[in-house]
Amino acid sequence: MHNRMNIEKTSDFKGYLIKALSLNKKYTHLVIISLVLSMLSSILTIIGPDKLKEITNIITLGLMTKIDINKINKIATVLLIIYILSFIFNYIQGLIMASVTNKFSKDLRSNISNKINKLPLSYFDSTTIGDILSRVTNDVDTLGHNLNQSLVTLISALTTFLGSIVMMFYTNGILAITAILSSIIGFSLMIVIVKKSQKYFTSVQNELGEVNGHIEEVFSGQNIVKVYNATDEMMNKFDKLNDKLFEDSRKSQFYSGLMHPIMGFIGNFGYIAVCIVGALLVIKGNISFGVIVAFMIYVRLFTSPLSQFAQGMSTLQSASAASERVFKFLAEEEMINETDNVKLSKKDVKGNIEFNNVKFGYNKDKIIIKDFNASIKSGQKIAIVGPTGAGKTTIVNLLMKFYNIDSGDIKIDNVSINKITRENIHNLFTMVLQDTWIFNGTIKDNIVYNKKNISDGKIKEVCSLVGLDHYIKTLPNGYDTVLGDNDNLSSGQKQLLTIARAMIDDKPFIILDEATSNIDTRTEKIVISAMNKLTKNKTSFIIAHRLSTIKNADLILVMDKGNIVEQGTHEELINKNGFYAELYNSQFQTSN
Repeated sequence: MHNRMNIEKTSDFKGYLIKALSLNKKYTHLVIISLVLSMLSSILTIIGPDKLKEITNIITLGLMTKIDINKINKIATVLLIIYILSFIFNYIQGLIMASVTNKFSKDLRSNISNKINKLPLSYFDSTTIGDILSRVTNDVDTLGHNLNQSLVTLISALTTFLGSIVMMFYTNGILAITAILSSIIGFSLMIVIVKKSQKYFTSVQNELGEVNGHIEEVFSGQNIVKVYNATDEMMNKFDKLNDKLFEDSRKSQFYSGLMHPIMGFIGNFGYIAVCIVGALLVIKGNISFGVIVAFMIYVRLFTSPLSQFAQGMSTLQSASAASERVFKFLAEEEMINETDNVKLSKKDVKGNIEFNNVKFGYNKDKIIIKDFNASIKSGQKIAIVGPTGAGKTTIVNLLMKFYNIDSGDIKIDNVSINKITRENIHNLFTMVLQDTWIFNGTIKDNIVYNKKNISDGKIKEVCSLVGLDHYIKTLPNGYDTVLGDNDNLSSGQKQLLTIARAMIDDKPFIILDEATSNIDTRTEKIVISAMNKLTKNKTSFIIAHRLSTIKNADLILVMDKGNIVEQGTHEELINKNGFYAELYNSQFQTSN
């Protein structure tokens, strides 16, 4: 069974929020402390109007006789202490929740990073890099910030709301009922608005991922966009995505923006109702003037939570939409757990590989590799050739366990790769691809990537073998020259650098997937000479369209439509005058 981090797919508002809260468990004690402080702050705030009522009554009575300043000072001092404590509690809970938010976001990003390393390549084939980046950045930040902040907001609002009701009924039942009835309409409208706006909050997060994905694709392929004059087309596509994002964002903000004006109107309506009913009660002598003053504040405290509820629900909606995208990503099917598999030592590996009746298709309904069989002996140089789409690279992907075969088996030294860990297989193979990857760092760092204790002499020796040492010496800082997105390396020089990286990475198996495709013919001869030294006594696989580069291969596997149609040495295949001979001769004629 695949490890899914105990996260299952769900599509409901509550479900995603519950899952988000479950990841907050390690910070439960801090969240509880923060919520308790928030509640205490709200309770102290609620007590305040009752003290103001006492002060108002003393002043009212004193107008006819004499105002008791000492008594007012005592009550005012208590009131000041109450508000100071309320401020301190609120400030401390704010600090705690800020810390929890940052730690929660950090943990969530770590979970996503770990998840990325466990996902099969098939997931990345169907998902844009920009969309994944949007989940790691925008969605995580939205979820972490809005979830924790809305929790405090809702708890504080609930405490204030319930406390206000209790104090209002404690002070006067008739005015309490008046204030509550005048606010019921606010609850009703808020519920309707929340239901209406949720779908737009979800759309905004999804469309933000699409926009980021499109931008990442266009920026990374600016040369192609310019060459094909596709700027207008790309801009039109961006405009469509951006317009849809704008429209749904506008609608979500419109609905959430309605909440505050509505709550403000309900609060003002409550003031009017309390004033009218309170005035009648004062005339009848049922209540004192101080009660009306207290109730004016209670109405504000009572209706203010409604606005906070509205704000909290808006942020929860954003958090829910973001959590849906995050948890769907975390729930994606992972590669099979291989902790119980065997590990082969690089020193003990002989280098024999067998393909037995291998079948595979990226889509289960469309098989690409059909009953593939091959036996490779230790130290052999194997060339895999064939037309585009024949399955050459797919065979390498299966050998590297980037994808799992549908049926059949692949064995390394008579051990099935199904019994070998994926990391162990990667540790046995050095791979050079057609697409070069240079990261932001020095030339030396790029060559010794993920390797330790590599001497400068060894680095220069390897670079000399591939013909790169002379160019590096012309650079201002030599091997310490920093490479980045704006480096001046040509495509061929980048390929030479990745080949040098492969030569440093001394492993028993070598895979060259169109490794010389970006190199000119003269440089290619230098590289081939170096690679011949590199592949000596090692089992190597070479995928090449330039058939002239694999004449000295020990075995050539000719593939077409997922099968090996011919195999043998260059001379043997030419003498057969079959599929390989046709490919070779057509290429030779084309080159002339």
